[in-house]
Amino acid sequence: MDRYERILTLHRLLKGARYPVPLPRLLEELGCSRATLYRDLAFLRDALGAPIESVGGETAAFRYAAGSGERFELPGLWLRSDELAALLALNELLGRSGPGGVLAGALAPFKARIEQLLAGQGGARPPLERIRMLAWGERALDQRTFRTVAGAVLERRRLRFRYRARTTDSESRRQVSPQRLTHYRDNWYLDAWDHDREALRSFAVDRIAEAQMLDTPAIDVDEAVLDETLASSYGIFAGKPRAWATIRFSAHAARWVADAHWHSQQQGRWLADGRYELKLPYSSARELLMDVLKYGPDAEIVEPLSLREEMKSLLHLALASYTGK
Repeated sequence: MDRYERILTLHRLLKGARYPVPLPRLLEELGCSRATLYRDLAFLRDALGAPIESVGGETAAFRYAAGSGERFELPGLWLRSDELAALLALNELLGRSGPGGVLAGALAPFKARIEQLLAGQGGARPPLERIRMLAWGERALDQRTFRTVAGAVLERRRLRFRYRARTTDSESRRQVSPQRLTHYRDNWYLDAWDHDREALRSFAVDRIAEAQMLDTPAIDVDEAVLDETLASSYGIFAGKPRAWATIRFSAHAARWVADAHWHSQQQGRWLADGRYELKLPYSSARELLMDVLKYGPDAEIVEPLSLREEMKSLLHLALASYTGK
């Protein structure tokens, strides 16, 4: 561990400790000699202004002074070489993915600085080509539209745009107060207050055209109301839950389903025969049915009866496509 990383580790140990940290523990954590540790403590206190206090007794111990230790932070950018490498990898992945490419130019100076810091610490640029990111279902997105929408969200200004709904293929003009951007299944959605409908709506950003940021300030909808309206049901479709679905998965599929996150309020349990039962709230059945269909014979909708019948109809129609009946 070089001096840079020892100072960073020492700072984190002292800042995170509720009680004075004994000298033996510091020596073990830093892997250095007593003389080196005392030099690092002196540098941290005298050069960087850390509020270090020593506590006497049979074994020396150190801490940050009560009240000031919580507020003290190291000046500048203090990250270990592995953290810098991870940050560089994250930046690289952001630049490769969809609208993240918009940020690549803006983040270029930051990327160069990280590479300089890595070199200064004796680290090498990580082989980013060994990290592979495969997009699934990502739809084409106009970069200018994305920038306008994101800017309106962050600057809290209203948006005017033309929108073509994918389900009905109908076109309309909208004026909205943007609330937040949601990244869901490799695509972006705008959660907004629709002033014409006087209701919260979610818009697929790839279906927005002629986006124009207005000078009028956006109204803010309470976060709890946003979550209740737009995030309390399964999937991206808005609306408060109208029912809970119960789905049972075969013992084979259960190995994947039991570890997957479907919804923040999901309830799951193992059945005696090795199957897995999943319960979750939904508003629109469309997306839920599509996701359950992917499991084929390994999934069965048990409740409610109306959802079970919808699934049966879909399966009959799919079978008819193959049998010609």
